[in-house]
Amino acid sequence: MAEDVDAALQGAVRALIDACDLDATHKDLDGTPARVSKLWQSSFLNGYSMDPAEILGDLVQGEAPTELVVVRDIPFHGMCPHHLLPYLGTATVAYLPGEGLLGFGRLADLVRCFTARLTLQERACNDVVSALMAHVGARGAGCVMKGEHMCLRIPEQRHSTSVVTSSFRGELRERVALQDGLFA
Repeated sequence: MAEDVDAALQGAVRALIDACDLDATHKDLDGTPARVSKLWQSSFLNGYSMDPAEILGDLVQGEAPTELVVVRDIPFHGMCPHHLLPYLGTATVAYLPGEGLLGFGRLADLVRCFTARLTLQERACNDVVSALMAHVGARGAGCVMKGEHMCLRIPEQRHSTSVVTSSFRGELRERVALQDGLFA
């Protein structure tokens, strides 16, 4: 199947180059379809093959803290489904543990799972929180993402524009004082 995807992506890039009335054999464009296909498969579409339940895996058992666990500055990048332009930024993910704890790296992997797709930043933010609630049994979960979107920066020349999205569930939705700390 990967070969089919690769061939289809390369064909689509060739068609785009042709539609722009450019010479696909020019030295600057030679090999571009293969490079674009490889990049898209490894960086913008590989989140679809990731399973959040598998990423979150087994919890670390034992006495879980009763208060908030926060991991900040998780880098992410995604692709805007409306303009096919990238966005990138950082996420803060938090949860109130239920029956166990997660390894910190799993939270970063979860963010990648939902941002390495053709998706909106808002949707990825919600999906991270929903996965924590569904697969970890967290008492509450939250995610704040701050991103720079090329679909805003390039066409409109809004050079310093950033987008902040947030999502909260469970006790974290109810405990507003805990939410405030995620925006710091």
